Amino acid sequence: MTLSFSRMGAVDRDAAYELFLAFLQADPHYLDVAAAYGDGGPGALRRALDLFVERAELGFVWMARRGGEVVGCCVVCHAISTSRGTLVAKFDDVNVRPGLEGQGIGSAMLDSLKDELRRLGVTRIDTATHFDNPGARRFYERHGFSSLREERLSCLL
Repeated sequence: MTLSFSRMGAVDRDAAYELFLAFLQADPHYLDVAAAYGDGGPGALRRALDLFVERAELGFVWMARRGGEVVGCCVVCHAISTSRGTLVAKFDDVNVRPGLEGQGIGSAMLDSLKDELRRLGVTRIDTATHFDNPGARRFYERHGFSSLREERLSCLL
């Protein structure tokens, strides 16, 4: 069955919530740094998804569907780059429905997202991976990402 891709709308929040919650509660790489992120649990996830609907100018959730089922999603937030002089995207929380990994869903989702971002005038996508997640690093490198040779840091306010 063919995959389709679109932004999350208000009617998609529950499906996105289910996928993101499964990821955030089970991914060992995320769990290793959840405290540094200031993880606020399921309530924070719901608030974040509401913000993506209410404040679409700041970013969106990109969703992959097969038939009527949401099979993947990721987060994109907009930023302005002083080095590019354009909009760039911060790309996070890429996940595929458990049990469907390795079927090309993540690759197809990223390829379609790149097309959408180009359409919006975005000229760079930034992401990060956990140091102990070489599989994610290989995935991103296969899709044209390069190391910035720097470490992503977080400061809770």
